[in-house]
Amino acid sequence: MVAFLLRKLTTVSDGGGLEEPSFVEPGKRVQEPEHRTGLTRCLLEKQRTAVEPETVVRSLRDLGFSDVHAHELLRLQPGTRPQQLLDIISELMLLGLNPEPVCVALKRSPQLLDLPVMQMKKRSSYLRKLGLGEGRLKRVLQCCPEIFTMRQRDLESIVGVLRERCLFTVKQVTEVLHRCPHVLREDPAELEYKFQYAYFRMGLRPADVVRTDFLQYPMAKIKQRHVFLERLGRYQTPDKKGQTQVPNPLLKGILRVSEAEFLARTACASAEEFEVFKKLLAREEEETEERGAADDSRAGEEGEEDEAGEEGGRRGSGSRDGRTGGQEPRETEAEFHFLTAFGNCILDLLGLFFILELVFEE
Repeated sequence: MVAFLLRKLTTVSDGGGLEEPSFVEPGKRVQEPEHRTGLTRCLLEKQRTAVEPETVVRSLRDLGFSDVHAHELLRLQPGTRPQQLLDIISELMLLGLNPEPVCVALKRSPQLLDLPVMQMKKRSSYLRKLGLGEGRLKRVLQCCPEIFTMRQRDLESIVGVLRERCLFTVKQVTEVLHRCPHVLREDPAELEYKFQYAYFRMGLRPADVVRTDFLQYPMAKIKQRHVFLERLGRYQTPDKKGQTQVPNPLLKGILRVSEAEFLARTACASAEEFEVFKKLLAREEEETEERGAADDSRAGEEGEEDEAGEEGGRRGSGSRDGRTGGQEPRETEAEFHFLTAFGNCILDLLGLFFILELVFEE
């Protein structure tokens, strides 16, 4: 049926549009998801000449869009050429998206219609290499539609942290991007710190981080609830064998639940206690940051003093070599003590030889 329909879709010689078979009922224009990719490729090849809005509407209907959605898409960016609209929508559908997610994504980010088609193709190819085709892109576009507009180096930086610093496999990277697309908005250094906190402080394995969607939660929420349970004695960092003296609660009981449920079922504490703890924790972090800044400042001052001492030593050496005249060489205190001790040793040896000579003569 699909092959027969594709043969019936022909280009109109004067307008470049698509001719619709008279016997196809309106309710049968929506193709099944598994056949839509082939139909999209066919339509993309047919729409290379200038097209009119009415032609675009007919083409979008053939792709499975309703009349309402088709007219909404035409009104999103009034300055967008109809051919540009068709090209961008076709690229999104070639990634496995259905008409409804495409409409949602373009309504949330109409600037996608302004992207050069070649840039859209390159980004689509990169997303396929990451495993985000075949329908996985729906959730990513809903949460982070800027995945098509963000700079390539920023996207590669996030992927690099996940692969190289977070110890994820290629398949796990795909799962993280699919399940937690918000990581695309995070700073790479903060993303790495979040993983290290889960791995070293909470004893989670990389597979646990992926399975529990750990990376989607804010760092402040993670630290507040985890440290609160630690102070209450209800959570322990596992040892090298993965064992603890007390059974740790499941991660979903720590992060996936509301604060009220967390306090009632997991922490078994009152809201007042948790509020006081959060204030104390914030104060501790501020003091830690201040101490760190002071240590950095002292280290910088010591480094400057060391550099100044080395520079002074070089100037003194230059003076002794005659490069800077008018100054007499000066021995350091250590050199003076060494020469004095060496002289005393020589005198002691001479005295010993004198005594031995006298003894042998007698």
